[in-house]
Amino acid sequence: MYNFNKKLFSTTPIIMGILNVTEDSFYDGGRYMTEKNILRRAEQILTEGGNIIDIGAMSTRPNALEIPEEEEISRIVSAVNIIRDRFPDSTLSIDTYRASVAVAAVEAGADMINDISGGTFDTNMIPAVGKLQVPYCLMHTTAKPSVMQQHTEYEDILAEMLQFFGRQIEKLHAHHVHDIIIDPGFGFGKTLEQNYFLMKNLQVFHELGHPVLVGISRKSMIYKLLDTTPDNALNGTTALNTVALMKGADILRVHDVKEAVEVRKIVSLLTF
Repeated sequence: MYNFNKKLFSTTPIIMGILNVTEDSFYDGGRYMTEKNILRRAEQILTEGGNIIDIGAMSTRPNALEIPEEEEISRIVSAVNIIRDRFPDSTLSIDTYRASVAVAAVEAGADMINDISGGTFDTNMIPAVGKLQVPYCLMHTTAKPSVMQQHTEYEDILAEMLQFFGRQIEKLHAHHVHDIIIDPGFGFGKTLEQNYFLMKNLQVFHELGHPVLVGISRKSMIYKLLDTTPDNALNGTTALNTVALMKGADILRVHDVKEAVEVRKIVSLLTF
């Protein structure tokens, strides 16, 4: 269906397991800061059936602050080297919006870039991805994490997001990047109600002609609605991931790989 490296997209839907090497993530911050724990998490993702390991070294939760560029590079490159050495055939995605981090990570052996800003926080990102020639996940947000929830006003959220993606896809094409993934950016510059409106209309994003990634794992759109916490939001996450797959999501980005794989297996009998 899509012109992607078969190593990355040999089967769909794809399960992307989250590995945060940061102390500040909203759910698993601080858990995977040592080599032993990084390997343990990578092995868990792969053993449970994850197709991609998504490594992030700087939190992008609401109100999160930036860390120094050098620190992000150090954490990312270290994690890539650790995982690549033990699991040489694994597929590694890098969650960053900095071009310098993307370049260092791919040079260390990463396979793709997952940019929450869709190329808007660092104007060097899209040209860098063009030179690297790796798949690129293009996400929508309104502002940096420290202030994004102060920017949630839209006249027509779907139209504005489609226009954004259209502009950024044109820029990527100009730099010969064609392996593009679309991420609506649930929780990034959106209210709870807007997040569910986007999920209800998820199929609209397929009009862009690229695979669609959904990342809602244990997010506030789930735990605030259910009046609970991220630790107790697995059931809600599983329910919403089921909806996402039924609406055509190509990739699920999750903390809980085993449960997502089970959802994929069940939904595949109904829709694929």
